Parts: sequence; structure tokens; C-alpha cells
Amino acid sequence: MYQISTLGSADAQRAIAVIEAEVARLHAPVAIAVVDATGELIALLRLDGTPLACIQNAANKAFTAARQGKPSREVGKAVRDPVTGFDIAYYADRRYIGWGGGVPVKVGGKAVGAVAVSGLSEDDDARLAQLGVDAILAQG
Repeated sequence: MYQISTLGSADAQRAIAVIEAEVARLHAPVAIAVVDATGELIALLRLDGTPLACIQNAANKAFTAARQGKPSREVGKAVRDPVTGFDIAYYADRRYIGWGGGVPVKVGGKAVGAVAVSGLSEDDDARLAQLGVDAILAQG
């Protein structure tokens, strides 16, 4: 029987709590998504005042990071490369996105899920998502 390691709801709650605390300090409206190893949502939180587009963007950033096992920004850089770039549609799923803010959670070199944030700059989104990843891994 094939088995995979994946994040669970307790992991998602831990990541969201850490990120939510940080964005409360910053007074920043964001959407936070946590997905399992397959890229499917475990949890999503849209804070008050967050633009509606951030909901799907956060979910898609997390999906991309989990499915590709690398930050969503790296996927974006790869598809935009002037020499080796390609149409992101080649991934064959509209949920793939190349904006920064999705960070995979890796255990033993394999992605077991991802955390993503949408609503701020790519750098800030990625930094906040990394806080969530770190909180999950700290509980190991």
C-alpha cells in the first residue's frame, strides 16, 4: 500500500495562528492558506478587509508550492525566464501561479504541504508564509 506524509489540521491551525499574530501587529489584511501534500486546502483564513482576489491567490500559491515542492515565486521565475521559460499552462492546471508567497513544508526532502499568504508584496507574503512553515516544522 502506498502511503504519503502530509500536513493535518493541527499543522494548519499552528501556521495560521503564527501568521495571524504577526499580521495583527502589522495591521495587514491578508489571506492565509495551508494545503496538504497534494495541494488541496486544509484551511483558509481571510482577515477582515482583505481583497477578495487574495482568497484564490493564497490557495493557488499554496497549491503551486506543494505540487512543485518549491516556492511559488521560483515557479514564476522559471516560466518567465527569457531563454528557458514556458507557458505556465503546460502544468495543465489553472491553479498554478507564479507569484511569490507560497512556501512548501518539506520533511525529509519531500513536500508534505505548503503555506501561502496573499495581500501584501511578494516579499512580505513569502516572509509571512515562512513563519507558518517554521511554526509547523518546530512542532515536528
